[in-house]
Amino acid sequence: MSQSTQDSTEVGDQPPGGGSEGIEIAARKRWPIYAAVAVVIVVVAAVIGWRFFGSDEQSPNEVAGATLTVVTAESNASEQALVDFVAKNVAPRYGIKVGFKGLADSTTLNRAVSDGEVAGTIYQHKLWLSQVLAANPDFKEEAATPVFRWGFGIWSDKYKTPAELPQGATVSLYSDPANEAQGLWLLERSGLITLKPGTDKWKATQNDIATNPKGLKFTLLDFAAQSRALPDLDATVGYTEYYLAAGIDIAKQIFSPPAPDEFAGQLTIGSQWKDTENIKKLVAAFKDPAVQEFLRTDPSVKNILLPL
Repeated sequence: MSQSTQDSTEVGDQPPGGGSEGIEIAARKRWPIYAAVAVVIVVVAAVIGWRFFGSDEQSPNEVAGATLTVVTAESNASEQALVDFVAKNVAPRYGIKVGFKGLADSTTLNRAVSDGEVAGTIYQHKLWLSQVLAANPDFKEEAATPVFRWGFGIWSDKYKTPAELPQGATVSLYSDPANEAQGLWLLERSGLITLKPGTDKWKATQNDIATNPKGLKFTLLDFAAQSRALPDLDATVGYTEYYLAAGIDIAKQIFSPPAPDEFAGQLTIGSQWKDTENIKKLVAAFKDPAVQEFLRTDPSVKNILLPL
């Protein structure tokens, strides 16, 4: 028997009487190739995981010359225009590079800021940030500086002023607590309701309404649904950008006073990196007077992002 045959076969037990009858030739068991591939995949994944999540991985916030990404919600053209302006016209004066990225939702973008994957966001006001941090106690973020105010007002397809709303009118507020509070503040400013004495107006709910002379009825809707529902309601209280994006005339915004600082859009940063040179320079860039001039004059943000 050749060496190669010996390597690939084995002889089973012979029957009584010897001879070749009943000799069983069996193929030697071989490790399935797909199992070997699986082992390789596990090893590679472990190496990648160690490289990307190990303790030695640096945030761009700590790396000189790295691009500092500022994120907002996807498809927000006005906020992207602001970040792009800072990147092109302001950041070079502070010796930093700034980039923009849109992410899918609030939790995703705030986690990216907290973990140092990105440098910051201009997506939210202080009340929204506090809501995010309460829901995600592992996030470490803080508001570094106010940057702009969002256009925010009372809208109506049927009436020209808040005073024209009829008895029992149906009014929509946003369905999240932070923006519901902002809506109630605006309704109080318009004279349609009052809030109970001592109410923290930046955390108010419908339970804090003291007087409602017109007997307004409230319905809670999310951002996009509210603007779509405008023809079916007496009035809505919401952000200008969603109405303009839906093709609704700005003339249907019937009341829109300047919002207080609590509702200003904040540059939010990861607390762990606030003392790095990169983040100090990023904050300084967003505080630059050129940013406010851009908000006052550029048509790409008109009526949507307002100067402080």
